[in-house]
This record gives sequence, C-alpha cells and structure tokens, in this order.
Amino acid sequence: MLSKQKIFALGLQHVLAMYAGAVIVPLVVGGALNLSPAQMAYLIAADLFTCGLATLLQVMGSKYFGSGLPVVLGCTFTAVSPIIAIASGSNLATAYGAIIISGLFVVLAAPIYGRLLKFFPTVVTGSVVTIIGLSLIPVAMNNVAGGQGSPDFGQPRNLLLALITLLVILAVNRLATGFLRSVSVLVGLVIGTAIGYFMGIVDFSSVGTASYVSIAQPFYFGWPQFSVTAIFTMIIVNIVSMVESTGVYFAVGKATDQKVEDRQIVNGLRSEGLAIMLGGLFNAFPYTAFSQNVGLLSLTRVKTRNVIFAAGGIMVVLGLLPKLAALTTVVPNAVLGGAMIVMFGSVAASGMSILSEVDLRKDGNLLIAACSIAVGLGSAVLPSMFDQLPEFARMLLQNGIVSGSLTAIVLNIFLSRSQDHTGAAAPAAAPELK
Repeated sequence: MLSKQKIFALGLQHVLAMYAGAVIVPLVVGGALNLSPAQMAYLIAADLFTCGLATLLQVMGSKYFGSGLPVVLGCTFTAVSPIIAIASGSNLATAYGAIIISGLFVVLAAPIYGRLLKFFPTVVTGSVVTIIGLSLIPVAMNNVAGGQGSPDFGQPRNLLLALITLLVILAVNRLATGFLRSVSVLVGLVIGTAIGYFMGIVDFSSVGTASYVSIAQPFYFGWPQFSVTAIFTMIIVNIVSMVESTGVYFAVGKATDQKVEDRQIVNGLRSEGLAIMLGGLFNAFPYTAFSQNVGLLSLTRVKTRNVIFAAGGIMVVLGLLPKLAALTTVVPNAVLGGAMIVMFGSVAASGMSILSEVDLRKDGNLLIAACSIAVGLGSAVLPSMFDQLPEFARMLLQNGIVSGSLTAIVLNIFLSRSQDHTGAAAPAAAPELK
C-alpha cells in the first residue's frame, strides 16, 4: 500500500512528464493572438486548472462518465491552428462557443463511436500503440536539442544535459528497488535540472513575475458566440482527438495489464466531451488523453488510479497558484527530452509487444501493420507534405496517430478475411468481422 507521500511524488512525476505539452498550447495560442501578459497568465492557469478537473473526471469512472483507467488528460495540439484561425477571423468568444458545442457533440457521439470499436482488433491496436510511441520520438529529440526554435538549439550542452538525465533515469531504474525505482523519471528530472542550473540554463524569472493566486472564472474572454463554420471545424478537431484517445486507452490497457472494455472507451470519451465543455466554459482548450504519460505507467509499474488522482489534484492546485506553477517551468527542455526518450520508447515497445501476439503471416496482418506504421510515422516526421490540402484534411492527416490509425482500420477492413476481436484467425464459418 502506497503512502500519501509516495502517491504525491508519483503524481508529481506524471505532471512533470506532461507539463511541457500542457502549457505549450496556451503559449502558442496566446502568442499568435497577441494577448497581454495578464491574459497569457490567465490562459495558462485556466488550462492547468481544467487539465486537473478533466483528469479527475476521466479517472473516477461512473456509470456513464470516466473510463476508470489511469489516464491523464491534457489540451490537444490539434486544436491550436483552428482556434487561432477562428479567433483571428472573429474573436476568442466565437472559438470558445465552438469548443463548448463540439464538446457536447463528443458526449452525444461517444456511444455511436463505440459501435465502431469492432474495427480495432489486435493488429490495429498494436499498430496504433506503436505509432503513438514512434510519432512522439521526434518531439523528444527536439527537446533533447533544446526545443524547436530555441536560440541554443543543438548546442553540445543541451545534448550533454539530455544524456545525463537519460543515464540517471536508466541507472535508478536498473539499480534501485521499490519506490525509488518507480520515481526514476522524477529523480532524473530533478538531478538534470540541478545540473542545468549550474550550467546556467535554468531561468527563475518566470517564478518571480508570476502572481500568487489566480481563480479560473467562466467566460473570461466574454460570453460565447456561435458560428456554424467554427463549430464544424472544432467538431472535426475533436473527432481526430477521439481516434487518438482510443489508441491511448488501448496503450494504457497494455501498460497496466488489463483488457480495455468497449464500455470504458465510450465512458472515457463522454468524459472527454464534458472536459472539452469545461475548457470552453473556463476559456481554456479542448482536452484529450495524453500519450506522454503512458510510458510512465510501464516504467513505474504502478497501476493504481490514486496516482492519477494525485496528478489531477496537483494540476488543479497549480492552476490556482501560478507562482507554484511557474516553478515547474524551470525544467530545461533538454532535461525533458532525456526523460521523453525513455517514456516514448516504452510506448513504442508496448505496441510491438501487442503486435507480437498477432500472426503476421495471416490475413494481411503484416501489410496492415507495415503500412499503418509507415504512414503514421511519415505524417509525424513530415507533416508539411499535406500543406496543400484543404484545412479539414490537414487536421486529419498531419496527426501521425490519426493518419496511421485510419490506415490500419481501412486496411483491416479490406485485407482481413476473417478476424475476431483479438486479431487471430476466426473459424471459416464466421466470415464477418467481429
């Protein structure tokens, strides 16, 4: 039985693992829309606060809402360009009106989407989980080099700091036992940040300028306004997120050694829809299951939901206390990159483990896995190949997880003659896809 102190430490580890991904969205959107420093500070605080609420809603699990899986929710980067486009063409109130309605769409559409889960046999889920891990590796490497667009991108000190962080995590995971082993990523982040401070690349200025308390208030940027075009755009964004989240649910099931039921996915998506509506209410963002945290589940071997409850609570507190939240931003990108190599690699390895259960010699399984992984990884590495397509197509195809998932689903329909839900060959008397 884990003590409260250990649960808190494990929860904090999950928060730090996803923190960069969580705050980058408000930073990018706020910067593109030329928001004032006060508005930017609110946007970040509201985002963290709603991230926490969304995670708590997801992990609780009830008859209709919440998957009950140890899943962390964060704002989806897929929504960044659409929100900027909508707000630039009209205003932020229109963007948030579209977010609220699109969240309601997810709540209502989740049961219908659940009926399509028969198209996710093991060969598809294994391919999708592998794609999730592989498509995140370029993100890790960008951070290893110092962060895309940073003035010191690729400098040797960043590479050295990332290597030290990685080695610390590996050493703790290999040599330590018990609780210390389960917080190996947190240990690596702390030691890496301390070394970064002595190297002169840790900046505490954001902590000094941050306010002590911030209360998320509904409709901070004005009462929501509604546009059919904006609503349709955000619905497309959230359909993309539903496909992405499905892959994350399966990956979490693999990491925690449990079979994910269709009901859990439907309830999880309903919960995500409710979280998206909260994002619109508090003028934050649409939310989706974060794949960044799946690797931690495999590394820590701690499967209890209490840790994710703690992570959600920590994010709520950080959203209310911006100065404390700013303290978590001092972790250098290179340190995060070193930790991401382990976490994202673990997700890819989990996908390969799922695929090992599939007979790749039967029913086109090899082609399904090969083509979907190639398309997904290609989209993630070179999203600019789709720049000339219409906006809705770009949203679908520039997301490697979604493009790879759709490829796997379509190929499974056309190449698999007869499969059951596990991906094994079904008896000849049952030709339909089950």
